Amino acid sequence: MLGFRDPVADAIGLLRPRTVIGPSLRAAGKWALRFDTFLHVRIGGLVRGTCWLILEGHEPVLLHEGDTFMMGNPPPYVLAGTLNASPRPAKQVLAGAVDGFVRIGPESEEDLYLCVGHITFDDRNAALLTDLLPPLVIVRVDDPHGGRLAQLIDLLATEVGLTAAGGPLVQNHLAQILLVHMLRAHAARTDRPTGWLGALNEDGIGSALRALHADVAHSWSLKELAQISNMSRSAFAHAFKNHVGVPPLEYLIHWRMSLARDALTRDTLSISELARATGYRSESAFSTAFRRVVGSSPAQFRNQVRQPAHSAANEN
Repeated sequence: MLGFRDPVADAIGLLRPRTVIGPSLRAAGKWALRFDTFLHVRIGGLVRGTCWLILEGHEPVLLHEGDTFMMGNPPPYVLAGTLNASPRPAKQVLAGAVDGFVRIGPESEEDLYLCVGHITFDDRNAALLTDLLPPLVIVRVDDPHGGRLAQLIDLLATEVGLTAAGGPLVQNHLAQILLVHMLRAHAARTDRPTGWLGALNEDGIGSALRALHADVAHSWSLKELAQISNMSRSAFAHAFKNHVGVPPLEYLIHWRMSLARDALTRDTLSISELARATGYRSESAFSTAFRRVVGSSPAQFRNQVRQPAHSAANEN
């Protein structure tokens, strides 16, 4: 079986997230740090205190204790104690971290405790998520999801300051859990995202999406999906395209091909096995669909992704 039977878990599985949690920031007084543009997601939150988040092209936002934030493919931004502070390069300042944190200003006057990290994805599939995210998502501590997110940020900040065994592994998993909860909070809002992420909270369309992901090998028809959504075929087709951006069966084909690309990259299945796993009765039908979406045959794609690995092995 391909995938995890859940749209969010499926997407994150394909993204192969790699997490780096930076040193925590403890600050006092007049300070500001400028962060460069970054691919793909920045995520963070305030354990204590307040600070300004100034995203290029947007109005400054005051963050409070317990607030969390997420940025998709963010442009340069500034975190600051006051709006009139001159920013210093964050990379340079954070490089001076000791014991998992950086301090700006005297410890006795410290009034901020901030934790920030970044998550990068496999470039081939990154757009599955990053194309759906706005430049900035803020979840306030009093949001229905805010309390849980604040607890995760607090736990993550604590882990960053420890030297316990397995620390990087714990940080990585906590960051991914934080990402999933941020996505849930974002998808639940009235100004929820378009695409599959926003559609998950639409009762009818969300049910159809979950059914597709639960059994990607099934020969789905528009009629079946409409029945799952308790809609007529025409109403379902219109609603699905309106929320997700593409017709239902086109979404299914593209999702199958995303799973196929991933399996070919990892070389886990033969092409005939992959055809069956993605709902095609023959290898030729699968190959035709794959070529139409990806632009090359499955065999050609597998050879292309093997070549860089072989080249790297030969260099070593």
